[in-house]
Amino acid sequence: MAPMDEQEGNTAVDSSASARLAVDIGGTFTDVVLEVSGGPRFTTKLLTTYAHPGEAVLQGINHVLQQSGVEPSRVGLIIHGTTLATNALIERSGAVTALFTTEGHRDALEMAHEDRFEQYDVMIDRPRPLVPRYLRLPVPERMDRDGRILIPLDERSIKEALPVLDEHQVESIAIGFLHAFVNPEHEQRTAEILRAARPELSVTLASEVCPEIREFERLSTACANAYVRPLMARYLERLASDLKSRGFHCPFLLMTSGGGLTTLETAVKFPIRLVESGPAGGAILAQQVARHAGLDKVLSFDMGGTTAKLCLIDDFEPLRSRSFEVDRVYRFKKGSGLPVRIPVIEMVEIGAGGGSIARVDKLKRIQVGPESSGSEPGPAAYGRGGKRPAVTDGDVCLGRIVASTFAGGAFKLDSKAAADALRNEIAEPLDLDVNGAAFGVSEVVDENMAAAARAHAAEFGMDLGKRDMIAFGGAAPLHAARLGEKLGVNRIIIPTEAGVGSAVGFLLAPVAYEVVRSRRQNLSRLQADVVNALMEEMRSEALKVVRQGSPEQELAETRHAFMRYTGQGHEIAVVLPSEVYRPEHGNIFRSAFEAAYRQLYGRIIEGVDIEVLSWTLTISASSVDFEEEVEKIELGCPLPEPVASQRLFEPSLEQFFEAPVYLRSQLRPGNRLPGPLLITESQTTTVVGANFQAEVDQRGHIVMTRRENSIE
Repeated sequence: MAPMDEQEGNTAVDSSASARLAVDIGGTFTDVVLEVSGGPRFTTKLLTTYAHPGEAVLQGINHVLQQSGVEPSRVGLIIHGTTLATNALIERSGAVTALFTTEGHRDALEMAHEDRFEQYDVMIDRPRPLVPRYLRLPVPERMDRDGRILIPLDERSIKEALPVLDEHQVESIAIGFLHAFVNPEHEQRTAEILRAARPELSVTLASEVCPEIREFERLSTACANAYVRPLMARYLERLASDLKSRGFHCPFLLMTSGGGLTTLETAVKFPIRLVESGPAGGAILAQQVARHAGLDKVLSFDMGGTTAKLCLIDDFEPLRSRSFEVDRVYRFKKGSGLPVRIPVIEMVEIGAGGGSIARVDKLKRIQVGPESSGSEPGPAAYGRGGKRPAVTDGDVCLGRIVASTFAGGAFKLDSKAAADALRNEIAEPLDLDVNGAAFGVSEVVDENMAAAARAHAAEFGMDLGKRDMIAFGGAAPLHAARLGEKLGVNRIIIPTEAGVGSAVGFLLAPVAYEVVRSRRQNLSRLQADVVNALMEEMRSEALKVVRQGSPEQELAETRHAFMRYTGQGHEIAVVLPSEVYRPEHGNIFRSAFEAAYRQLYGRIIEGVDIEVLSWTLTISASSVDFEEEVEKIELGCPLPEPVASQRLFEPSLEQFFEAPVYLRSQLRPGNRLPGPLLITESQTTTVVGANFQAEVDQRGHIVMTRRENSIE
């Protein structure tokens, strides 16, 4: 498939200029951004090639290099994010995996927390473990909570399990023993035996991928890492080799789910850290846009071809977490997915993208997603054989997409195919016309996203109505105005290069690595020497990773402790000073914990000791400041003539308008445009509803604000 055109207005540059590349593989599209030092960005968007994802990556890179005139040898850095690990977990397309675990604990993966995430559903559907029971292999061994050996490792039982691995053609092994996060000796010895006997096997140690307390989460994370590791290792190593053979000899870094960059070596060893890499890049972009605009409460809205992602950003920092659930079987229900313990930017992700398939259920209701048409065959409007209606087909029929500029002319939209798919699957079963069916599909997907945003905000006790929205991704600018109306948002920002927003975010992310260790400490009896030794060990591990990707930049260190009152079941994160600790630091830690606890719960508990369960240390290089070129706004800046007009459906009035169409590249800071209208570019179209007025700010962002006489 030919790549979609680069952003309008891009011109070739001096080939001697240094440059950086960012690549984001999504479920439907692969985005490539080339940033030239002191010059413009060149962008392109291609349909993802499922059989060999690297093909679209290399094709897109070749395209932007040709447009810019930059030689591969002048590229100083390549940054890559991908959904391949996430897709493998969701689609269950990873490696055949076995788990070696402590005898008597093989069912921990299935028992989970022994709770019900949907209390009143008697037919509750639990997430299926990645490793079936017959491949969960018990090993006689045992350590206590302090890492002292109670039962020595039975090495014979490991060797006796080898025929089972051969019989089931196991490709990858996870090793997770009880309390090995304190003392990994037994896990390491088991790995030595397996590597000597079956050197072709991929081996993951739970004590390396998730060295912290809580057995179920640790085993689940280790199994997930083992499950995707062979696939990701083959893909990443092949892509790195292909890039090198094409003349790229620069560092090749990977975006992590926590919003930092890591090395190829680390990504190959711990691919589970990449599961939310694309969405994390989008959150980094929204964070930078919010900082420069002075917006301290923001909802980040990223909608692509397969999913929609929503993230809360307060005081210019996205919410962060150390846990994440993949493939929730119940929408929005915590506990219904596969838990992984990794650093992540906290967000909610649902199957609501341009390719999400619409259908009518048995109760005659329109349902949209999570199943997606992806890029093969794609929505019916793509003309690639798709017959089932998708969100994009509804957008085409509602006039939200400008066909002449869609995909930069890479292929022509088939509006008749879109209408036929909606008629056959939605309109006729519900006795609607095609426009009514398209509106129904659009309203359902917008309400699904609004419900996800409300649930996510409620979980953190936050109000969405007082927030501004930053919308990006190929489909978000089409739906942002309507979603904003549903959520009560008054201002929406569509950044420059919004269609490839996550890839742009990669270029803004710092090289960073977080290390975690679980070591229980009571603050009343703080063993400062133990904590200092632990911090030194963690710093050494983090520095080794960061210095590979950023050998010369200035580094920063941040520390957190996860504390709770003794006897409680959950901890809260508390910021710690980065210094050498002494026994009297116990009182300093207590004050920090009480301040954080009071802010969260409104009170503290007197007379109860406080304990630390886990410690984290993050080393990060300085990030790139995304300071866009600022143009001086001239009063009375002339508005360019629209390049066309087309029928656009206005949801608030439930009728079509003849809306003007403007090219984004022709708009200048200070231009004001009252809706309804369309602002189009090669990778997306911004729909400005009748209730909004659009203005181009000094940085070229489109800012939509709610009009005073808006229609309720």
